[in-house]
Amino acid sequence: MLQKLIGLVFLLVATAAAADEDLPYSRLTLVFGPYVYHYHNDPSHNDLPWLTGVEWGPEGSWLDVGAVYFRNSFYQDSVYVYASKRWFIMGERDKGTYLKMTGGPLWGYRGEFEHKVPFNHNGLGWAIIPGIGYQYRAVDAQLVFLGTAALMVTFGYDFYK
Repeated sequence: MLQKLIGLVFLLVATAAAADEDLPYSRLTLVFGPYVYHYHNDPSHNDLPWLTGVEWGPEGSWLDVGAVYFRNSFYQDSVYVYASKRWFIMGERDKGTYLKMTGGPLWGYRGEFEHKVPFNHNGLGWAIIPGIGYQYRAVDAQLVFLGTAALMVTFGYDFYK
C-alpha cells in the first residue's frame, strides 16, 4: 500500500513538473501531520501519526484531490484518499483563514479497531473530515477535527503555486 502512495506522489509531481505554465494547474501541496491530541487520554493511543501525503488542486476546479499515509491511533498503517474543498473566510486566497472539508475512502482500521470508523468493513471505511486552517503564501497550518476522538495538527507546503 505504501508503494502505491509513493507512486501516486511521484505521478502527481511529474505531472505538475511537466505541465506548461499556461495550463491552469497551480497547486500541489505536500502535507505533513506530526501530532494528534486525543480527547480521552489513553496511554496506548498513538499521538505521533507521521501523516504524510500530497494534495493537488487545479486552478478553477471546485475540488482538490489528495492522498495521505499515516499510522492510526492503534499503530496500524492507514491510507486516506479524498476530495476536498476550501472556503476562505478571512483574507485572500494565498493569505488568510479557511474552512476545509475532505471526504473519501479510508483504509487501515482493522481487526478489533474496525468499529472505530463508521461504515467500515474489513478495514475499508468512509470518512468526512472538517478542518480550519491559515494559509500564508505557500505555507499553511490546519487543525483537523477527527470526530469525537481527536484533533490533529497538519502543515502544508504548496509547490507550483
